[in-house]
Amino acid sequence: MNNKKLNTPLDESVELLEAGDKVEITGEIITGRDRVHAFLAESKKELPFSLKGSIIYHVGPIVQKEFSEWKITAAGPTTSIREEIYEDRVIEMYGIKAVMGKGGMGERTKNALIKNNAVYLHAIGGAAALLGKHVEKVLGVYKLEEFGSPEAMWKLQVKDFPAIVTMDSKGNSIHEKIEQESYKKLQELIK
Repeated sequence: MNNKKLNTPLDESVELLEAGDKVEITGEIITGRDRVHAFLAESKKELPFSLKGSIIYHVGPIVQKEFSEWKITAAGPTTSIREEIYEDRVIEMYGIKAVMGKGGMGERTKNALIKNNAVYLHAIGGAAALLGKHVEKVLGVYKLEEFGSPEAMWKLQVKDFPAIVTMDSKGNSIHEKIEQESYKKLQELIK
């Protein structure tokens, strides 16, 4: 496995990332769960910030307001497959270069990653407080009142945020590989 530093916004160099690469992300990322994905996918929306070259993170962060500033106290990933029905359109429509969450995604997203030269990043499940420490600052929030805190789009400044490339732009998927190996092992055990 190779260790790579990623700085946002991402560009076409994501094609150099391979499934299995460990990465540390520095720069801006955008959060997005179910409501955000449905909102973005229904038709291209004017947003207060660009998503081109961005990383959209499947997370419902724990956020506190300290005086006049927001602070992220926990930022653990949510299960990504929930966004499978939207993700291909969101990647295509907004020029997103990486999707991050946990558990991987399906065939539609895999094809969108290949077509749009993008990657899927797996963040560490069960480490929400640790990952929250990599969020330096909340740069903005969109749809907070309409969607609520966990479902809002939070624009975050992160430093050395750890993840692993588990689906690359060439169609390689660690999730598929593990599923195939597990099925093979199950068949051996059943015999």
